[in-house]
Amino acid sequence: MSNTPPKMTASHVTVHYGTKRAIDDVSIDIDQDEVVAFIGPSGCGKSTFLRTLNRMNDTVASARVEGDIRLDGHDIYAPDMDVVQLRARVGMVFQKPNPFPKSIYENVAYGPRIHGLAQSKSDMDGIVERSLTRAGLWAEVKDRLSDSGTALSGGQQQRLCIARAIAVDPEVILMDEPCSALDPIATAKIEELIHELRGRYAIAIVTHNMQQAARVSQRTAFFHLGTLVEFGRTSDIFTNPRQERTKDYITGRYG
Repeated sequence: MSNTPPKMTASHVTVHYGTKRAIDDVSIDIDQDEVVAFIGPSGCGKSTFLRTLNRMNDTVASARVEGDIRLDGHDIYAPDMDVVQLRARVGMVFQKPNPFPKSIYENVAYGPRIHGLAQSKSDMDGIVERSLTRAGLWAEVKDRLSDSGTALSGGQQQRLCIARAIAVDPEVILMDEPCSALDPIATAKIEELIHELRGRYAIAIVTHNMQQAARVSQRTAFFHLGTLVEFGRTSDIFTNPRQERTKDYITGRYG
């Protein structure tokens, strides 16, 4: 990996929902130029951990996050951290595509408009075109930008949500099982897109699909029962895991 400091670091992160501990003492770093995959059985804490990275757990009244999470060295849970700004810098793509009930154009323009990123209509047109192009969707929708985003197919909706996330120029993109609701062809397009976005953004992806983790990521973190069992180069995790529990999961003994 690169010699530059990690884009994000999480140290000794513990998350409680009320009295239940969902994550216990997890430390992971994410480099600027890599895709990190989080794998593990359902309910193992991988999505909960992902959500700590842009403070999505703030929306859950019972959630309590302990530990230290930094973006470019700055504590994202510091009292003076602007959460709206943070979520522009650390974008999120969810499991089910969730376009706004607005036009394709407005779905992408929404964030840049809130953050004042466009000075004029032609600026905004440029942002929308660039974002849809990066998300691999421009050719398919350029003649129907005024159609509703919800009229697109599931795979197109997910790429629209990725375009929406990158329209505000984030530095990190979090993806929470972005392909689990998609068919194999749409999934392949999203995976291709992740390859293309790598290097431009630091990316963390939660996936149930181990083949997907092997295909798209450079490093993989294996979660089990709220703990981080093993974190290393993806090729090592899949071919030569150090922990017995990792080996059991990879070979399908449980999960």
